Amino acid sequence: MRFQAFPAARQWLHAAVLGTALGCASSAMAQSEMTRLLVAFPPGGPVDFIARSMSQQLAKELGHPVIVENKPGANGAIAADSVIRSAPDGKTLWLTSVGAVAINPALYPKLNYKPASDLVPVSLVVNNVEIMVVNAQTSFKDGKDFVQAASQRKDKPMTMASSGTGSVPHLAAIQLNESAGLNLMHVPYKGAAPAITDLMAGHVDGFFGDIPGLVGAIDSGKFRPVGIAAAKRSARYPNVPTFDELGYKGVDSNNWYAVFAPKGTSPQVAATLSRAIHAALHAPDVQRKIEASGAEVVGSSPEALAQQLATDTDKWTAIIRRNRITPD
Repeated sequence: MRFQAFPAARQWLHAAVLGTALGCASSAMAQSEMTRLLVAFPPGGPVDFIARSMSQQLAKELGHPVIVENKPGANGAIAADSVIRSAPDGKTLWLTSVGAVAINPALYPKLNYKPASDLVPVSLVVNNVEIMVVNAQTSFKDGKDFVQAASQRKDKPMTMASSGTGSVPHLAAIQLNESAGLNLMHVPYKGAAPAITDLMAGHVDGFFGDIPGLVGAIDSGKFRPVGIAAAKRSARYPNVPTFDELGYKGVDSNNWYAVFAPKGTSPQVAATLSRAIHAALHAPDVQRKIEASGAEVVGSSPEALAQQLATDTDKWTAIIRRNRITPD
């Protein structure tokens, strides 16, 4: 006997097939939606570590995948170029350190991007205050000991390593020079790793660096921390005084990381992203992992990041111009 569907059955079957098709299409669209989080440094570095520490939780907050893409080179210009050429839809973001957005504009007059006009601030992510360290075999107990020894060296200046000309460690040493009236000799390296190696070997006298990059050497007893370049002490090293406490004002260097979006991104989208980033950073597992590295979890409004960018741009531009610093 030939089966003949009743009209109601045919309608149900049509609706079921249509529903399945729409469901598949919706699933495909959801899978294709993603956010790219660009990092201007190679995998394995401190900025990459922060990006990957927060990306999985950020994906949960946003409701779609977050992919970390490393675009190193040209002091951040390659990543910046990718961001400013992207659609302002909140799906392409740049996680960068302070240097590429607040220092580079003064250091490189022909920079191919203008942070103040080509980028939309989204959120501060972490603070990385600079801590000054010396070889643990030296007699310097704190920054005051170091400054007093440096002030007595007339024939051969004491040396300060940095991760490169115009880097935050370099500028922090200049702040100490200016505040204490010193003439520390700058010894630039191509990155923090060789500077740290030479400090361990006793080839240089001191180094300012991000706390996360120095935790291992400090905790193992190879380096002695002698001063914090910040307005308050570090939660990781609460017994280390700030330079302000030691009597040297204005030694305040924060290599913060923050997220920016392309020009044209709406305030509503930026605010939504900011809230998602804040929630991701303060998820207990994420916050614990990041703070174990020595960084300070922040998360901020777009407006707070915009103010921080403006303040630090003015501060670093003044130091660069006053000291006539040019890139190597």
